Amino acid sequence: MSGEKNGMTAALETVRQGEVPTHVAVIMDGNGRWARQRGLPRWEGHRAGMTAVREIIEGSVEAGVAHLTLYAFSDENWFRPSMEVEALMTLLQEYVRSQREALVRHGVRVTVFGDRLRLPGEARRAISELEASTEGGTALEVHLAISYGSRAELAGVARTLAQRCLEGDLAPEEIDAELFASELLTRDWPDPDLLIRTSGEQRISNFLLWQLAYAELFVTDVLWPDFTREHLFGALVDYRRRERRFGLVKT
Repeated sequence: MSGEKNGMTAALETVRQGEVPTHVAVIMDGNGRWARQRGLPRWEGHRAGMTAVREIIEGSVEAGVAHLTLYAFSDENWFRPSMEVEALMTLLQEYVRSQREALVRHGVRVTVFGDRLRLPGEARRAISELEASTEGGTALEVHLAISYGSRAELAGVARTLAQRCLEGDLAPEEIDAELFASELLTRDWPDPDLLIRTSGEQRISNFLLWQLAYAELFVTDVLWPDFTREHLFGALVDYRRRERRFGLVKT
């Protein structure tokens, strides 16, 4: 155990020796496969994934990451079997109850974005309580994407701008990338620098399509419930090796 702890300390020191991404986004994938490999129901995989959420949040605080966005529940997830959806909503409430004090203690502020109106009343109340109790956190901002889909978000922005044009508040030629971005659900924080996807799948899955335009991608075969802060530190070190040109040519 001491050797494992020493290795973790060394990995963290390596991370701290250089640039750390300001904003890390994560597609937490592989809960179902993790459960299936163990002959367990899918919801047990989601429960196990809560441990990985705690790991990556605490690891992000240690590494000095400022923003962490987690893709917790997509709008497509509503089409999963009703028992699985109900289990996910229950686990959301369980997470709030069990982790709220620890999040406050670590100085973590939590915000949630997505279509809250589709959530059950108890889940909405749990989210509001979590946001209110962590509002003073300054060590790390965690943004949970719940009942979220990027295409729906972009369509909503288009509708908002179109309505402003109809009302005469805005001319079509005034619409540019900066104005469009100011209407996104994520407008209050910077775009992700690094996207991590677990379980080996190599797709974005309708997640932050606008915001990920220039993010570096890191895909790992590790299933989400097995993802530890050591895996996070490895991704952060790998990020440091990247040359970010944002479409330009290095001279």
